[in-house]
Order: sequence, then C-alpha cells, then structure tokens
Amino acid sequence: MNEPLPDFSTSAHLFPHINREGVRFGTAALVLAFLVAGGAIALSHFCPCAAWAAWLFVLPLLLLAYGVFLFFRDPVRYPPDDQSAVLSPADGRICLIGKYKLPPELNAAAAGLDPAAEYWRVSVFMSVFNVHVNRMPTAAKILKMAHVPGKFLNASLDKASSDNERCCYLMETPTGVKYGVVQIAGLVAKRIVPFVKEGDDLAVAERFGLIRFGSRLDVYLPSGVEPKVRVGQTMVAGETVLGQVK
Repeated sequence: MNEPLPDFSTSAHLFPHINREGVRFGTAALVLAFLVAGGAIALSHFCPCAAWAAWLFVLPLLLLAYGVFLFFRDPVRYPPDDQSAVLSPADGRICLIGKYKLPPELNAAAAGLDPAAEYWRVSVFMSVFNVHVNRMPTAAKILKMAHVPGKFLNASLDKASSDNERCCYLMETPTGVKYGVVQIAGLVAKRIVPFVKEGDDLAVAERFGLIRFGSRLDVYLPSGVEPKVRVGQTMVAGETVLGQVK
C-alpha cells in the first residue's frame, strides 16, 4: 500500500484526518455552537445577563463539536509485511474468544464451506473513544454481505452476535481462503455504514465500513487458524495480528 510517511507532530494528534462520514455530524455541532454564540452577541445589546448565560453554553458546545470530529478520526494505518497475517478489523479491546459456527446469513454451504463447522471467533469491542473506521483483516474479495435488523444490547455480551443489528461479510483471500467478519451495533451505536458491496476486491487494511458511536467487530478466523491474542488485549485496526494462515 502506498501510504504516506508517519506524521509524529502534535498537530497530527490534535487535528487528525476525519473520515467523510463525520464531516456533516461535526459541522452540525459546530454550527450549533456558532448559532448560540451569535445569539449571545445579539442578547448583549438588550439583556447582558442573558447574554452571559448564553456564553456559558458556547465552550461546551465547541468541545462537543471537537469530540464529534474526533470520533470520526481516520488515521493512516501501516499493516505488517506478512501475507499470512489476519489483522484486527477494529480498534478496541478483545472481549470474547471462542469457537462458533459462521452466521447463518452468510450461507456457508453455498460458498463450499461446512455449515456445521466451528471457527475461532475473536470479538473486538469498540468504545466511543476508539477509532470506528473498520479495516480489512486481509486482502480479500467480498463474496457475500447480509444486513440483519436486531436489538441494541451491550455489544460486549455474547448474545449480541445473534440478537443485535449487524452486517455480515464473507471474505475470500486471493489464495481461496474464506472467513467471516461481522459488524455489530451496540447500546449507543445505531448505524452501521458499509463502504463496500458484494464482489469488491479490497487490499489488506483497506477501509470497508464504520459503526457510529460504540460497537463491536467479530472475526471468524479461517479454518485451521488459531488466535494469537487474548481477552483484554488492545487492538489496532489494520495492524494487530489476530492469527496466521498456514
């Protein structure tokens, strides 16, 4: 991937690149802050006391706008130079690891997989403070996508995999290895935003979607691949290795 050189400056941390999905949300929060500031200026000519009360809301609203922009930050990622690595698709912490069948929505049988087979599933929980842009664990083609309506339970719970609103993906690497990824909405997250469609070929660590305001990503590792991570470990999307394809 032809990524730019790392930027270690303070400004890069304070004012990171913002994903286009966040521009309208951050702009709306910023406009609200300016409207309140404009109201405070107008009130200062007629009712100074009310104007001071209005100014007290301006700083919190500006901080809110900054926080909204930061939520949609989209930093450059540098995947390891290892074609066998399966990378974390999300920032956050691992909340669950176990063996499970692929989601039925992915129709494993149609893809030539045994629907009764179990795979290691690694679940990465994203808080509202994590980067929420999701990245490809490997170079792969999107064989199937399925959006499933559901609840908005705490995404760290095991039953969120079957009960919550989610978007399921069946991936196939250039060498024919298949695996699954699922974006799961949580308590605060109300919107899963895919950037891809069925048939798309994507590079390793390429952006494939995001979930707004807190959520979880499940990775069903390819057959025979065991997780090299543990519960509680911090993940970096597009960089942390979950396992190795043999």
